[in-house]
Amino acid sequence: MHQEHILVVDDEAAERITLGEILRLEGYQVTLAASGEETLALIDAGGPFNAVILDLQLPGIDGLQVLAAIQEIAPGMLVILITGYATVETAIQALREDAYHYLLKPAPPEQILITLREGLDQVGREQHRQMLVAKLKKNAQELASIEKNLPEPPPVRDDDLLQVDNIIIDRAKHLVVRDGEPIDLTPTEFRLLECLLEDADQVRSPQELVRCAQGYETDTRGARSIIRVHIRRLRSKIEPAPSRPRYILNVRGVGYMFDSTSERVT
Repeated sequence: MHQEHILVVDDEAAERITLGEILRLEGYQVTLAASGEETLALIDAGGPFNAVILDLQLPGIDGLQVLAAIQEIAPGMLVILITGYATVETAIQALREDAYHYLLKPAPPEQILITLREGLDQVGREQHRQMLVAKLKKNAQELASIEKNLPEPPPVRDDDLLQVDNIIIDRAKHLVVRDGEPIDLTPTEFRLLECLLEDADQVRSPQELVRCAQGYETDTRGARSIIRVHIRRLRSKIEPAPSRPRYILNVRGVGYMFDSTSERVT
C-alpha cells in the first residue's frame, strides 16, 4: 500500500478519471485537477503532493507554464509530463524546468506506473543523499586538509568510487566532493558527471551523453540542445570559474570531455 499523494492534471475528464482510478488501485492517494489554475491553487494550498502527472495541452495556463510555476511554489516537486503533441522544443523546455520525465500519449498504464515509481524512489534517494551531505559538511575541513597533503592521483576506479583530479564521485552514497567540499547535484547532473569522469580525457558526443546520462536516444540537434543546458548547470557547480571552465571542456563540433590534467581554460 503506497502512502504517496499524486495530483493528476488533464482537461479530458475520461483520461483524468481513468488514470486516477488506476493509481488508486495501486494504492496511491489521488487528487484530480482539470486545469492549470486549479492545479496551482491546490499546490499553493499545501497539498501536500509527492508527484504531479501533468498533461501539456491545457486550456488557459498551458502545461509548461504550470510546470514553471510548480517549481517556483514547490521546488523539487516530481513532475511527469504527458502529451500527444511532442516536439524537441517542448522536451527541451521541460528539461529546463526540471521535469522528471516526458511521456507520449497514449502512454500505457504500466509505463506511467513504472515511471512514477522510479521517480518517487529517486526523490527518496535524493532526500537521503541530502541528509548525508549535511553530515558530510561537518567533516569537510578535515577531509580538505588531508587531500592537500596527498600527491595528485591518477584516475582511480572501483565499484563505488571514481576519482579524477580533485573530484570524487561515491556511487554508493550518490555523493560528489571537490577539494573536500560536498557538491549538491541533481540526479541528472550526477549521472552526466559520472559519464564524463568514466571516460576522462576522451571526447563524448552530445548523443552519447544523453544516452549515458538519461537513458534514451535522440537526434544530434536535440541532443546538443539538451546537453548544453545540463553542462551549463554542471559547470556552475563544479568549476571554480564557470565562464572559463577548467574541467568540462567543449571540443567544438564534436562534444565534451573532462580534462583531468590541464590547467587550460576555454
